[in-house]
Amino acid sequence: MTLMTPDVPTLKKVKNRVIGNPTEKLALTQDERFINALVDCVEPTASYDPRYADTPEDLRIEAAQVISSLAYGPEAALKNLLRFQAHQAFVCAVSNLQPTDSPALKAALARGLRVLGSSIADVVGPSMWGIRAEKSEARGEAKVALEYLFQAEILDLWLPLLEDPSIQVTMPIAQLIASAIRRAPHRQAVVDWLPPVDRAKESRKRGWEKPVRTSGKQGGWAARCLTALCQSQEAKVQEAALSAIAALAKENNPLSVALETLGPDGQSARSIALSLCKSRSTEVQIAASLCVTRIVRATTITEYGPLHIHPPAVDSPLVMVILPVLNRLIESPKVSHEAKMKACFILSYLVTDDRELCQLAFERGSLSKVSDLAKQITPLEKSSDWDEDEPESISCLREAALTAVACISMFDNDIRREITDNLDLLPVIHASLSHRHVGVRYAACQCVRAIARHVGALRTSIVDNELGSGIFRIFQKEEEDRQVTHAASAAICNLMNESSPLQKVFLEQGIVTRLIQLLNGDDPALRLNAIWAIKNTMYRATHEVKKNVMGQIGWEQFANLLTDPSADIQEQAIHVLQNIVDSEENIKMVFDEIGGDALLSAVEVALNSENEHVLRHGAALLSNLANGSAAYQDQILAHQELLSALRNCLIDHNVEVRKPAMACILQLSKSNLRSQQALRDANIHSVLQRMTDHSRGISLSPGGLGRHHLGVEDNLDVREMAREALEWLEHGEDMQC
Repeated sequence: MTLMTPDVPTLKKVKNRVIGNPTEKLALTQDERFINALVDCVEPTASYDPRYADTPEDLRIEAAQVISSLAYGPEAALKNLLRFQAHQAFVCAVSNLQPTDSPALKAALARGLRVLGSSIADVVGPSMWGIRAEKSEARGEAKVALEYLFQAEILDLWLPLLEDPSIQVTMPIAQLIASAIRRAPHRQAVVDWLPPVDRAKESRKRGWEKPVRTSGKQGGWAARCLTALCQSQEAKVQEAALSAIAALAKENNPLSVALETLGPDGQSARSIALSLCKSRSTEVQIAASLCVTRIVRATTITEYGPLHIHPPAVDSPLVMVILPVLNRLIESPKVSHEAKMKACFILSYLVTDDRELCQLAFERGSLSKVSDLAKQITPLEKSSDWDEDEPESISCLREAALTAVACISMFDNDIRREITDNLDLLPVIHASLSHRHVGVRYAACQCVRAIARHVGALRTSIVDNELGSGIFRIFQKEEEDRQVTHAASAAICNLMNESSPLQKVFLEQGIVTRLIQLLNGDDPALRLNAIWAIKNTMYRATHEVKKNVMGQIGWEQFANLLTDPSADIQEQAIHVLQNIVDSEENIKMVFDEIGGDALLSAVEVALNSENEHVLRHGAALLSNLANGSAAYQDQILAHQELLSALRNCLIDHNVEVRKPAMACILQLSKSNLRSQQALRDANIHSVLQRMTDHSRGISLSPGGLGRHHLGVEDNLDVREMAREALEWLEHGEDMQC
């Protein structure tokens, strides 16, 4: 059907027909002339046919509502809307709203912009809640549209609506911020934004008057507006404002610190959010808990995150408020599946990569609650197609529950034993590995990864419950979603270590071929996990296994990884060799296959690396190589640049670099008189004197000066090795007689 000139009655009929009907939505958006006319109705500069009695405002409202409905449809429908610049039409429309325009028109346009922005962000990703399939036919167009919405000059057009007197306008704008901000650049663009008048004042300040760029008073203009909205009496407005603050505070330390600042009314955004965690509205509790969680994690030290001057997250009183709220939501029979799902994910956000928070959540019963939830919604007496008719809400809830299980159990063996021995959760995880929903498979893989960090589970529960074979099937599946493959590959890394009975099984079933495929691919995360699995395979493996695996990879190709542009890949490649060269037989194999010059040149590059991990493993590899025969030791000693780099390792601030470097020198000093002379020629003798003689310097423990550790060695083991090596260099002839 082609509609040449939309009118209000027709649009009302169209709206009723397409609501909840993806097929109708897609068919309608393929009518290009109609969609073009529809977008023209929204934009204020559009001309209207005077033959129609309907007022332009009525027509604009209906057009906005139809486009909003279409934007919620299939991605192909959204793609067609973007082709006709629907998002730009809405931005233009809201920027030209007049005081005389009706509240209904303002609300329709603001809602339309919110729906479009949210749908565009959903296509671009990442997903707000959990994992979704990455394949998208509209991602290219959506990415361009999302960048458009967060350009500074475009923010000037729609962000000021946060101050509109009508909550029917401010609420959709807050919802737009909450749902469309998925990445740090967009987050920072909103945080830094100022109204044009305020920007003009800032530009007139003299250089010395301008403050250092921060998130501004109470987090900046947008944060202040959203904080004010949090104090509304309307629950939906509170929910929207809290969600928007959470989006801005995610991994944003300066803003999150600023949100603790008291406003003119004596309250901070953080304190308001904390009080709303106890709201009567479930939706407000969820939004407030998310908001507080983002603030806590952005303002406290995490195990792998940046260091700040704030106390650990587990010491935050906010955590003691959030955990009980989330636990109640997760176990309450009165809470919807969607709310439970969000509560599980917020729990995951709270504890991720924080050992102490994981322990606290375990002690407060969070693990048992999410485990019970996963078991309640997963039928174990099932047919092969048990998940075909499962509602999407149930699948998402299972994904959320299993994700929380994986996050809580990532660090501690006692927690993992609780899962394997007492909670009876392994059958649920096994069933979820073959679920049709991509997020459920991803979460199940993460659970296996966490459990496989426990050696006892590796040898019993994982094998007995067929979790290993389930992970292997996913890992070998080339058409699997990339995110699921990544989670499976992380689990495979643990399943390929020397304690795993599955290592031999997987090698016999051809896992190396798949690892090579991923290693040669263009996905950095999958490349890293592939070489990590190879590293674990090489540790304490037999000579035959090492020779076979490396033969399949190809020594020449592997040698290129030793100087890979990625420091992470370079580190793991060096670590692979470090694990291989644990005997003279294997040292000979590596020298013969790679070649002495190429091998030692790669080690020299590693010892001169600015990356501390590469440097550390480079020193450890050279230390192992120095245990080879005299012929290979001579090759090391003949490499002047390598010896110079080795000498520099002796004054590195990291004892994990100095220790293997010193072990290498000690082994070389014992070789023969020629080796002792080569070490003296490299000026290593004088460094050893300074490390062992208190009269020649001072100890700068801990850490030394900058990158270097100058003066007397403060580590007892390193100092003793240095003294022994110095003894060999000074009296080697007598000691060898």
